[in-house]
Amino acid sequence: MDDHDFTLTEPLAQLRSSGPLPLGLTVLWHPDWQRVGSQCYGPAAPGIWELHRYAPLFGAAPLEHRSVSRDPLLLERHADQRVTVTPSGGRMPVEVNGEPLVVPRTLNAEELGAGVVLRLGAGVLLCLHWMHGLPQPNRMPELVGVSAGIAGVRSLIEQVAPTSLPVLVLGETGTGKELVARAIHRLSACSTGRLLAVNMATLGEHLAAAELFGATRGAYTGAQQERSGLVGEAADGTLFLDEVGATPAPVQAMLLRLLETGEYRQVGGTRNLQSRARLIAATDLRLEAQTGMPAPFNQPLLRRLEAFVIALSPLRARRQDIGLLIVHFIQDLLTERGADALPSDFISRLCNHSWPGNVRQLAHVLRRAELALSANAPLDPERLLAPLNHDYLPALVKTAPRPAAPRRMLETVSDDAVLTALEHSNWCIRKAAEVLGVSRPSMYKLLARHPQVRLPVAIPPPELAEALARHGGDTARAAAALKTPSEALRRHLRQVQRAADAIEQEPA
Repeated sequence: MDDHDFTLTEPLAQLRSSGPLPLGLTVLWHPDWQRVGSQCYGPAAPGIWELHRYAPLFGAAPLEHRSVSRDPLLLERHADQRVTVTPSGGRMPVEVNGEPLVVPRTLNAEELGAGVVLRLGAGVLLCLHWMHGLPQPNRMPELVGVSAGIAGVRSLIEQVAPTSLPVLVLGETGTGKELVARAIHRLSACSTGRLLAVNMATLGEHLAAAELFGATRGAYTGAQQERSGLVGEAADGTLFLDEVGATPAPVQAMLLRLLETGEYRQVGGTRNLQSRARLIAATDLRLEAQTGMPAPFNQPLLRRLEAFVIALSPLRARRQDIGLLIVHFIQDLLTERGADALPSDFISRLCNHSWPGNVRQLAHVLRRAELALSANAPLDPERLLAPLNHDYLPALVKTAPRPAAPRRMLETVSDDAVLTALEHSNWCIRKAAEVLGVSRPSMYKLLARHPQVRLPVAIPPPELAEALARHGGDTARAAAALKTPSEALRRHLRQVQRAADAIEQEPA
């Protein structure tokens, strides 16, 4: 977690100084979707924590699903804050961050801080993470989640909402900065007034002052009548300035005076007006001056806005909230069709995705998934999660075709070049082919003739198991050590697991 999750005004921070944090498990997905978000505590000291169908208790109930084995998955906490996950030995398939768990895998403290996704059987996903405090009741339905990051934000909102302090909300795009502003307004003494929001990036330099502070008749060309401006319209309510970093410099100076004195003057006006509006600003930019660089923002204004700062964690740092957010966005679908409406493979991909667009991106993906389901179309995670691909743009958009990358003749590609490309591409065939400038079918031919590259089926099982154990179950690192393509190794491991399951299920 980022440092801003543990501010001096955040009560959960007290646990940090009282000793090692306990482990926690949060239900990311469950066939009984109302169980999503349930949590339980684990050890705060070295020891073994057993996880199976009947233990531990999440709230007041165990997982109790038939796909979760009675044989325990072992979570061993070490003195150095690492945790080793050991498979149960039964036939329940287990995945760690989307990778099959075949041999014990050791997770470091940083991985646990980001949240580790455990998939048990066919339908249950959990997040293993540090617990920073007791679960708190959520009195802000617009801010969904059980993570320390979102709990800390709700706590800060409760502190600042009753005051008249200006608030600066920091966070990446899509993290919910406007939702924070709405929660502050709803819980404040200004709640009987209006909440007016404006995106400062959409205001031109010449109109920004008039839009915010108003203008008298004739103040500029086209001003045929007096405008009160957003500051005047907000009156006893709240004014939310989104993307405040894009505010034109002259308007920044006007905002500074408004915060210092509560007074402002309309464009073309001759007298000062008084404002009682509460000011909340938000940005995803760094506004402070950098060493050796000109200040990108009026620093005295920044100091005024920093009277109270709320920083939002990106979704990748609050992974235990993803399940609850999924339920929040598609609750109608789940009520109508149940959790089986979304395949567990798809949910697993959502929980393991890095979400560069944060909560907004997750919401868009889920809405597209709903449309696909309503059309009885299969859910394609690769398509739904893929970044913008201009090949999907309408044919009406005419652009000059890009010349195809020149392809190399196979005879000109040496074995050393193939090995170097694989090593630089983490033994991913597609990426290595791009590095070499050859097609994927040609890459397979190069691999087939290479004296050092091996197929996973040709690797003796003891050597395979030893490599996975040596690298903590990390398939990509094991593939590099074994000199075999990583995706081929993953497929081979899945086939081995399915074959073992089939043998165990055969009647004696």
